[in-house]
Amino acid sequence: MSKINLILGLQWGDEGKGKIVDVLTEQHDTIARFQGGPNAGHTLVFNGQKHVLHTIPSGIFRTHAMNIIGGGVVIDPVILNAELENLNIQEIDYKNSLKIARSAHLILPTHRLLDAASEASKGKAKIGSTLKGIGPTYMDKTGRNGLRVGDLELPDWKEKYRKLTQKHLKMITNYQVGLDFDLEQMETEFFKGLKALKEIPFIDQVQYMQESISEGKKILAEGAQGSLLDINFGTYPFVTSSTTTAAGACIGLGIAPNQIGEVIGIFKAYTTRVGSGPFPTELFDEYGKKMAEIGHEFGATTGRPRRCGWLDLVALKYAVQLNGVTQLAMMKSDVLSGFDQIKVCTSYQYRGESIGHFPFDINEIHLKANYSECKAWQEDLTQMTNADELPKELIKYIEFIENYVGVPVKIVSVGPDRAQTILLN
Repeated sequence: MSKINLILGLQWGDEGKGKIVDVLTEQHDTIARFQGGPNAGHTLVFNGQKHVLHTIPSGIFRTHAMNIIGGGVVIDPVILNAELENLNIQEIDYKNSLKIARSAHLILPTHRLLDAASEASKGKAKIGSTLKGIGPTYMDKTGRNGLRVGDLELPDWKEKYRKLTQKHLKMITNYQVGLDFDLEQMETEFFKGLKALKEIPFIDQVQYMQESISEGKKILAEGAQGSLLDINFGTYPFVTSSTTTAAGACIGLGIAPNQIGEVIGIFKAYTTRVGSGPFPTELFDEYGKKMAEIGHEFGATTGRPRRCGWLDLVALKYAVQLNGVTQLAMMKSDVLSGFDQIKVCTSYQYRGESIGHFPFDINEIHLKANYSECKAWQEDLTQMTNADELPKELIKYIEFIENYVGVPVKIVSVGPDRAQTILLN
């Protein structure tokens, strides 16, 4: 039987997972997205064009691959429909290369309204939600109230929809934030999206995945967001609502832990974060501004500017251990070209002592980052095509990271295009 390889982010999301999934799809038959929702923004660049996916797996542009939206994903039919329309424009035959798990939950219009009302009610304590309705949808899922894709095949699904919508409207009133909305217009778009969604084949996911494994299919599981946003092990409460770690692949796809093969962890050569929450290595100086400017650090889903800082090796090692990572892919190494210095966080000053592990609370009140300095490289990496061309300072930077976290870096990205990817031995 074949093993399922897994790709996931090791920071606060936005690491570049979509690009690496796209690159590795050449070696796989099936790409299966296992969690999250349209708060994800996976950016792919090839043939001079930029493509952003929110729900559809990042293997969709490789014609040989089957793409699965797994049961751990929450789907907004409106956003999915927009993605499908973009694929139609590009003449991508997704109807033969895309399937949806019946167990995936649907994001209703009122889920988005609940998200907005909840965030507005928190004032300065807001968590930085993308306002896509993700949290309320997962709340209904765990509260056993949700509407699933498979429900659309049942005769009473509209009754379920109306009942849940009425419940949400009462909850929105209780927030007392004076939310202004046109539910009728939102529902028009929602039902239009449902029509497009129902044109995609639905699958019983566990059966499908196990048959694929038995047939020897090469499967790549695709995660969204990042490990530090995990609902259980991230920087709570400034996290997402799903299990973003390797365990989430088992939960979201209906596979067993012993069916996972390689766990490929994606990280940037520096660190970024969108939205609120603690960030020990965040920079407010010219270095942070330079990272943001050169790296075009704006959220693919929200357009919000990303906060930037030096690479946090304490947090990275935590994520490596948490996920059982077997190999690493380092993204955006080209962004640091030309810096006069590069620092990495190798420990924390926490409540009066120096520690080398990721603690329960990384709030800046209790914690400061301790840094080591690495020699910077000046060369432009974007035209390099093999490992022999990489500057020795970058190689030493990679070796420093490998020695700290105990896992080899196998892929180095030197630009946004799929071709700007270097494989290391």
